Amino acid sequence: MREVMSQAGKRPVLISILELGGYPDFSKLYRSLGYEVYSLESMRKAIKFIKHNAVDVIVAEFNFQSDFRDRTSQVESLMASLAQKKGISVIIFYDRDQSHQFSRLTDQFQFHAALAYPIIDADLVKVIPAAQ
Repeated sequence: MREVMSQAGKRPVLISILELGGYPDFSKLYRSLGYEVYSLESMRKAIKFIKHNAVDVIVAEFNFQSDFRDRTSQVESLMASLAQKKGISVIIFYDRDQSHQFSRLTDQFQFHAALAYPIIDADLVKVIPAAQ
C-alpha cells in the first residue's frame, strides 16, 4: 500500500471513534495506508483530542439516540467542534436501519464518505486514501 505523508514528512493522523463498536478493529488497515492511528472510545474524548491535536481523518460511527432533544447523535457534536477546522475528512459508519435518521445529518453536514454496515475492508480502502 502507498505511504501517505502530511506536512513536514509526518504521517497523517487518523482518529477512530469506537463508541459502540460491533465491527472489526481497522487500526492495522489504517496503519498500512500510512496513518498514525488513535482509537478513542467516546465522542467527548475525541472532541477534546481534536482541540489539542492536528487531525487529518476521523472515522466515527453514527448511533441514533432518540433521547436527545436537540440532535440525533453525538456525530452532530463532533461536526460542530470541527466548524472552525479545515481539511479534516470525516468518514461515518452507519446502520442501514437508521438511514432515515442519518439522512438528517447528511442534509446538514458534508462527510467525506459514509459506509453502511457491514464494513468491508475493500470499501474502506477505497475511501481512506482519497481522504488525503
